[in-house]
Amino acid sequence: MIKEIKIHNLKIGGKRNPFFIISGPCVIENEKIVMKTASAIKNISIRLKIPFIFKSSYKKDNRGKVTSYQGPGLKRGLRILEKVRDEFDIPILSDVHSIEEVKPASEVLDIVQIPAFLSQQTSLAIAVGKNAKVVNVKKGQFLAPEDIKNTVGKLEFAGNKNIILTERGTVFGYHRLVVDMRSFDIMHTLGYPVVFDVTHSIRIYGIPSKQSGGGEPQFIFSLAKAGIAAGADGLFIETHPESKKALCDAASMLPLNKLGRLLALLKDIHNVVRKHKN
Repeated sequence: MIKEIKIHNLKIGGKRNPFFIISGPCVIENEKIVMKTASAIKNISIRLKIPFIFKSSYKKDNRGKVTSYQGPGLKRGLRILEKVRDEFDIPILSDVHSIEEVKPASEVLDIVQIPAFLSQQTSLAIAVGKNAKVVNVKKGQFLAPEDIKNTVGKLEFAGNKNIILTERGTVFGYHRLVVDMRSFDIMHTLGYPVVFDVTHSIRIYGIPSKQSGGGEPQFIFSLAKAGIAAGADGLFIETHPESKKALCDAASMLPLNKLGRLLALLKDIHNVVRKHKN
């Protein structure tokens, strides 16, 4: 049985809840873009009756170059995210990168995310487990799906059992990731909701994210459909009103004007999957 988790005004996981989305721009560029994106996704989620968690990073600490845009920082970023939650009445998620960020972030965020590259950091997991209301763990691209149990064990040791697990692909040679659809079933054995991070799985690493070769967004629809059909409880989809002009992951984010069409298609698939599962 997959644990049902209550987040703000939503319920995710469990047996009867619909699939949900974690969505928003990769990084906070400015308040205007964040509010515009949150408003548009909220309207789509209401129309399609799909639970929606807003995500945007206040800081991107794993950029390829020191000159790359990293975000507004902790204090300003959390203020913008808090405004999103208050104005649109939706849960908010962002990622932490150090123990020092955990407590202030946990006081504002509904979900604290542990980034993939830091998914094995014991001290960070313990701090997040002790402070966060809900934790989203990105499975490191260097981990087999069954190995995420170690991070789950650290969070449970810290007293936190409100956990979401996110698959974002596994290293396949250089630059590319491959998504093993078996991973959803494997991670489900731990008893927590499993999310598929579609847009990060199609990044081409080593190529700047602003360049056209930095991602393969033409595969977002196919992978998203496969993920829902394979049993993912939710999807992580980064989106932007003008994705080609985005300051981070421009080549891999889904254009905002395509999100509604994708989610309507995925809802149909999910309804079939749930009907036969039940």
